[in-house]
Amino acid sequence: MEKSCTLLVHFDRGTPALANEIKEALEGNDVPAKVDALKKAIMLLLNGETIPQLFITIIRYVLPSEDHTIQKLLLLYFEIIEKTDSRGKVLHEMILICQNLLNNLNHPNEYIRGVTLRFLCRLRETEVIEPLIPSVLSNLEHRHPFVRRNAILAVMSIYKLPQGEQLLDNAPDLIEKVLSTEQDPSAKRNAFLMLFNSAQERAVNYLFTHIDRINDWGEQLQMVVLELIRKVCRTNKAEKGKYIKIIISLLNAPSAAVTYECAGTLVSLSSAPTAIRAAANTYCQLLLSQSDNNVKLIVLDRLNELKSSHREILVAMIMDILRALSSPNLDIRRKTIDIALDLITPRNIDEVVLMLKKEVMKTQNADQEKNGEYRQMLVQAIHSCAVKFPEVASTVVHLLMDFLGDSNVASAIDVVIFVREIIETNPKLRVSIITRLLDTFYQIRAARVCSFALWIIGEYCLSLSEVDNGIATIKQCLGELPFYTPTEEGEGEDASKNSQQANSITVSSRRPAILADGTYATQSAALETAMSPPTLVQGSLISVGNLRSLILSGDFFLGAVVACTLTKLVLRLEEVQPSKVEVNKATTQALLIMVSILQLGLSSFLPHPIDNDSYDRIVLCIRLLCNTGDKVRRIWLQTCRESFVKMLADKQLQETEEIKAKAQISYAQPDDLIDFYHLKSRKGMSQLELEDEVQDDLKRATGEFMKDNDDANKLNRILQLTGFSDPVYAEAYVTVNHYDIVLDVTVINRTKETLQNLCLELATMGDLKLVERPQNYTLAPESSKQIRANIKVSSTETGVIFGNIVYETSNVHERNVVVLNDIHIDIMDYISPATCADVAFRTMWAEFEWENKVAINTVIQDEKEFLNHIIKSTNMKCLTPASAMDGECGFLAANLYAKSVFGEDALVNVSIEKQADGKLSGYIRIRSKTQGIALSLGDKITLKQKGST
Repeated sequence: MEKSCTLLVHFDRGTPALANEIKEALEGNDVPAKVDALKKAIMLLLNGETIPQLFITIIRYVLPSEDHTIQKLLLLYFEIIEKTDSRGKVLHEMILICQNLLNNLNHPNEYIRGVTLRFLCRLRETEVIEPLIPSVLSNLEHRHPFVRRNAILAVMSIYKLPQGEQLLDNAPDLIEKVLSTEQDPSAKRNAFLMLFNSAQERAVNYLFTHIDRINDWGEQLQMVVLELIRKVCRTNKAEKGKYIKIIISLLNAPSAAVTYECAGTLVSLSSAPTAIRAAANTYCQLLLSQSDNNVKLIVLDRLNELKSSHREILVAMIMDILRALSSPNLDIRRKTIDIALDLITPRNIDEVVLMLKKEVMKTQNADQEKNGEYRQMLVQAIHSCAVKFPEVASTVVHLLMDFLGDSNVASAIDVVIFVREIIETNPKLRVSIITRLLDTFYQIRAARVCSFALWIIGEYCLSLSEVDNGIATIKQCLGELPFYTPTEEGEGEDASKNSQQANSITVSSRRPAILADGTYATQSAALETAMSPPTLVQGSLISVGNLRSLILSGDFFLGAVVACTLTKLVLRLEEVQPSKVEVNKATTQALLIMVSILQLGLSSFLPHPIDNDSYDRIVLCIRLLCNTGDKVRRIWLQTCRESFVKMLADKQLQETEEIKAKAQISYAQPDDLIDFYHLKSRKGMSQLELEDEVQDDLKRATGEFMKDNDDANKLNRILQLTGFSDPVYAEAYVTVNHYDIVLDVTVINRTKETLQNLCLELATMGDLKLVERPQNYTLAPESSKQIRANIKVSSTETGVIFGNIVYETSNVHERNVVVLNDIHIDIMDYISPATCADVAFRTMWAEFEWENKVAINTVIQDEKEFLNHIIKSTNMKCLTPASAMDGECGFLAANLYAKSVFGEDALVNVSIEKQADGKLSGYIRIRSKTQGIALSLGDKITLKQKGST
């Protein structure tokens, strides 16, 4: 049977040492060889070897040595050897050890005394300890602090033993005297810790006797004081006020660790505004003073927790929090912006936006790494500010439009989406935005950004001058027509043939693209890349327009967008231009451009012909311009915009509903007791204590003290581990926290015999790890025992805990084993619904390498009912808006998203089709960065998709 061990050393099993070699080295006179041999002996013992023959050799040849290293190793050896026999009696040989320990405790060297006292802290045999107690107590007054601090720890551990109070009945008195005279900070901390653990009232008395000098105490002692305050306030809430004053005074301590703990203790004990404000101020100071990124992230997490319960206090500190943006770390910046966005109010919006604008301008400096990503983050933040407070849009929209030509495509897309939303929601800014967009359109280098910008031009150019400028801008960016001549086509074919002969390798996913300077390059069709700015080379005097370059690279979707935009502009020109000649002129120019795009797409000049969708779209535009009508004009000029307005309204409605859902709070029961604040006795209470009392009352009144005691939910988490007919009945209550699982196992002895050495043996599969092995117990007949086991979780993956209960009875010497049922840890406990932008979802979908494809197999016959069932079963959020899934068409596609507690993303795409017989078919695809999530979610969906049971 395994024993508990206080020492752990890595051991390489590849070259095991032989007992005879170790014995010879120990008997020799060479000190380094003895040290090496003793280390090998300790290693072997730690790894389960039994070397009984070495004990006498060590007593004879090693014990008399004066070498300090040998003496330290000897203590480690004594710590791990078996000191008792099978009946639990101390072995007779231990008398020899006892004498050596006594000599060491009275040794002239303080190091030997100190390490021996430290060894006594790990000794559990009272027969060995009892004769040593007078020497231990004498060391409490030793001149050297190293000896004194270890002597205090030894006294504390002896007093904690089952018979400790008989061995050292006056220990608290002794330690209290030591504490009053001790000057060494570490020894003082150990003495206070001893009183805290063994005589709490004495520790509290000492604390209040020396309350004026707490700020002068060492960091270690201050940390123990905070631990004492937390413990006392949990058991005696009535005295909380006077302890909070001590914590407030410790907030000015020079140690960052103490101030951090103070802030955490304050928040856990009090809801008084003064206390919360002090804690938040401390966190903000730590955020600026600490250089370690991990510390900053932890402090931001604490501020995020404060935000959920005390938002109004943090609102006043938003600018202090935003100062954390000075850190170059992207994770810190992201968390800071997320916290700040939830604290925006009409009072601070101008300051926040000004700060964000300054940060955007800083990103133009090319020295910093990841400027593009940071700029994208800032643009998204400004976007959400402008949505909440439309009046600030005018101050930022023109600055952001400078970044439409950004080389970071994602950042440029965020800017253009922001502009598209603002131009609709802020009609006053429409003219200035359109003017600026037409002026800067030539700078845009990415096809997707061009598509957005063209849509804006087509929808919001309303006056005659704007329409004329819009058409002129598009013509300028397309350049001279046609896009190529037949002679170029022949040259292009010859060039492609020559290149094929030279390389003899062609890859279908890549295509030649004509760059701005007229040269050829290879561009991947799958990648969204920003085009390099036009450069002039010999023989090319005119830089090629951005639209021309992108269309010549084979982007015919953009060509279709150009055709649609020109169609809208010409239709609007018919309404605002009185001259029919000008309208006809613009129409013919637009038709020429569209026909040129079709001609390019159908030629062999490019390796890939135009796709059917783009071809049909351009042909539709040509037909429309040749034969316009009022009905068609209304569809193109009004209905399209109405759809966009409806989309924005749906988005706004969804956000409002989410805010309402978050704002819902639980109320107390009608018959719960409420104390009235105005009837309270204020005698002898400080302002802080009064505030704290009031806040506690408010919490009681609004039900915040009420825990979620859902008994049905608790019963669901109780798992039966053994059968009712087994001699030992066991059941476990599973509590899942973020990074660990706690098993509270109730074990009941159902026999008429005493069960000895009863042990719960557990093992894990998956990314689970048992933190510590539960100890052995003795169970009386028909009695029960609660055993707690902690299991560490390191990733989001379905894990299994299995094991057995082993015990002995007095009659039978063999060990009995009861095998336990397996406990399956559910992935649903580790993932929670989350939201992300459509662009971010698509990017992650393209990047993530693990995919699990699950075929739909269900008895549910309604698509939306099945989707809701999957959402409920997987604990995910549907990113596809409800308006996009309205109506009945027999098809449904939706994206789901969730995030794990470890920061991992889980993406799910549900594609459903209703068959003629009414059954649903299709696939559910899961993608993630790690294999665990993809497989575990797939298994969960397979298990749950059959029906609503």
